Amino acid sequence: MHERERYEQGLKVRRKVLGEQYVQKSLARRNDFNEAFQDLITRYAWGEVWSRPELSKQTRSMITLAMMVTLNRPEEFRLHVKAALNNGVKREEIREILLQAAIYFGVPAANAAFHAAEEVMKEKAKR
Repeated sequence: MHERERYEQGLKVRRKVLGEQYVQKSLARRNDFNEAFQDLITRYAWGEVWSRPELSKQTRSMITLAMMVTLNRPEEFRLHVKAALNNGVKREEIREILLQAAIYFGVPAANAAFHAAEEVMKEKAKR
C-alpha cells in the first residue's frame, strides 16, 4: 500500500472509530507544528494497525482502554470509551476491563477510569 492510500484508509477507520465530529476537529487544528504528527497517527495508528483484519475493532478498543488506564491518560481514555461504545463494546465489557485493570494496574488507576467511563456513558445517554 502506498503512503497516500494508507493515509486515506487510516482516515476512513479513524472517522468510523472516533466519529466524524472528533476527526474533523482534529484535522481543523492542524498547523505547521503538528501536521506531521497528525499524518503519522493517521497513516500508522489508523491506516496500518487499526486497519489490520486479525483483530476486530471491538477487541482493539478493549485493548486500548486497558492501555489508557495503565498509562494514566484520562483524556485519551475518555475518547476511547466513546470509540469503544461506537465499536459495539458493551458497558458490561468496559466494566470488566476496568475490574481487571484494578488488579493488574492498580485500584487508583481503575477508580479514576470508572469515574471517567461513567461520565462518558452519561453524556452519550443524554444524546
